[in-house]
Amino acid sequence: MRTKNVADEVTRAALDLFSTRGYANTSVQQIVEAAGVTKGAMYHYFTSKDDLLFAIYERMLSLQKSRLDEITARGGAPEEVLRAVCVDVLETSIEFLPEGTVFFRSVHMLSEERQKEVTRRRREYNDEFATIIERGQAAGVFRDDVPTAVLIAHFFSDVHYLSHWYRPEGPETKTEVAQQVTDLFLRSIRKET
Repeated sequence: MRTKNVADEVTRAALDLFSTRGYANTSVQQIVEAAGVTKGAMYHYFTSKDDLLFAIYERMLSLQKSRLDEITARGGAPEEVLRAVCVDVLETSIEFLPEGTVFFRSVHMLSEERQKEVTRRRREYNDEFATIIERGQAAGVFRDDVPTAVLIAHFFSDVHYLSHWYRPEGPETKTEVAQQVTDLFLRSIRKET
């Protein structure tokens, strides 16, 4: 008899239903039926549909933040560190493309408390990302004629737009795309000599 992880089954079913039917048009009953579990089993892991939507995105957030921490802890020249961080966030965003797509379509439907938590966690990531850029500006590597917030928005707009054009079956791998977008970003923020 196969033992299944209920939380994973519920998450997978919710992700599929949220992406095809939309968050608002998906009921808890539809999720548990698609997952092949009872409501009681689902509620053992998730307190609500809101909790489930947050969990779908939280896994990606946690992974990206832990990798950011690992990369920055290794140290190095600002451009090398920023390159590694950018490639990582692009690759993980592509790996979790369905999760990110569902989340960004539905984030406004999260409870106020969950929205604040997402904002706090994203701000934490953003601040560490900004610190890398500011180190590069102080070293004279990155341009300082454009506010750091604009530079960050420039990069993350590309990340958030991936779901509109990237296809896993396309000609470029996730690593190739990550390196290409990173190269374009780094060229755009490099200080002219």
